[in-house]
Amino acid sequence: MVLASVAASCWAAEGTTAADPVRVPRSSRRRTPVVEAVEKTRGAVVNISATSVVVSRLPFGFDSLFDDIFEVPRKATSAGSGFLIHPSGYIVTNAHVVARSTDNKVTFADEHDRHARPARVVTIDPEHDLAVLKIDTDKPLPYLRLSRSDDLMIGETVIAIGNPLGYHHTVTTGVIGALNRTLEFGRNVKYEGLIQTDAAINPGNSGGPLLNIDGELIGITTAIRGDAQNIGFAIPVDHLRRLLPEMMSVEIESHRQIWVGMSVSDKDVVRVTTITENGPADRAGLRAGDVLLRVENRAVTQAMDFYAVLLEKKAGDAVSLVVGRGGQPRNVSLRLLPMPAPPGAKLAWDRLGLRLEEIDVQQARRLGLPRPIGLLITQVDPGGPADRAGIRGGDVLYQLGRYYGFSDLDHVGRLLKSVEPGNEIYVSWLRVGQEYIYQYGQQLRAR
Repeated sequence: MVLASVAASCWAAEGTTAADPVRVPRSSRRRTPVVEAVEKTRGAVVNISATSVVVSRLPFGFDSLFDDIFEVPRKATSAGSGFLIHPSGYIVTNAHVVARSTDNKVTFADEHDRHARPARVVTIDPEHDLAVLKIDTDKPLPYLRLSRSDDLMIGETVIAIGNPLGYHHTVTTGVIGALNRTLEFGRNVKYEGLIQTDAAINPGNSGGPLLNIDGELIGITTAIRGDAQNIGFAIPVDHLRRLLPEMMSVEIESHRQIWVGMSVSDKDVVRVTTITENGPADRAGLRAGDVLLRVENRAVTQAMDFYAVLLEKKAGDAVSLVVGRGGQPRNVSLRLLPMPAPPGAKLAWDRLGLRLEEIDVQQARRLGLPRPIGLLITQVDPGGPADRAGIRGGDVLYQLGRYYGFSDLDHVGRLLKSVEPGNEIYVSWLRVGQEYIYQYGQQLRAR
């Protein structure tokens, strides 16, 4: 009886019974920097489900005397990861996660697959295995600010969050094993300057964030060594910093049709790198080398701060800037103009041998497309670059170079304006069948 009373007193406290255990506060030692980093960043990480049509070439029969080959299409869904870089819904992932997809959906940590949100590809850079997606949102979303990767230390702790093998929002930890690694995939694909880590990375982690112990983004997980255990690689965040301005310029100038006439970069400070002669920035008095200090009364610490403001604007709006030049601050009013539209129809015919037509909702439905996407090919010039690649009338132009998502001839004009005769450009097109949408792609030499 005494032992029973002692046992009861160990479990009981004021306001409880012997059957109710005392709620012991979590030990402060359990709340490690890893736990804090994950809690701070997990809401900005997404799972990506990418659907594509895969065409398999299979023999007619095992004992066939003929060499007939049939194309057997099937829908394939692959899993990847990504993370938000802006509260309005811009997501970074790997190019190979979405490169051949026709439908992308993202899921947050607190959501189920049935609540997956559709995402469109803003821009894709296969050369560096990076892509930017966009989801619609009616409220600001949690996001990761870009850190830096030029001060990484071999042996420091890193955290990977992603969707390995379909297990949503899995967290793994490890250390940086090496820096500046190079991976080669065939003769024409090589990724340089990669971070090597032993944090467990599996198929599905691709495109997810690699964080330091403070929860800062230092890389984008991209590849594993399949013949080894716990040897994974990530693209340093500094590579994303360098490439993101160009990638976001496509969204601003091609999709939103806003002419800015300048580009910026952010190594140590956010600096104007190029100015288009007689463009809006040039007319506002901005110069290459100016340091961006404030945009719309917001402090500028990275290039995305500048582009985030532009993404809220439309042609005709003015953007107030404070720039540093010669050690002195200057106030500048930058008036955004409509993006001049190059002759898209003419360039498509002259460079590729294609006549194109814009697709509306009704036409998309007739074609069997899920939504208006790309441009309908109405004529192919016999003997031209497109004809030699096997493109035919009725196909849908889907990709030019790195870029998807265009839906009018103005966009095509902007993408082709810098393509000179003799240049090569990657072209992808869709062919709609009775049950499947086939996707093809090939390098074309412009004429």
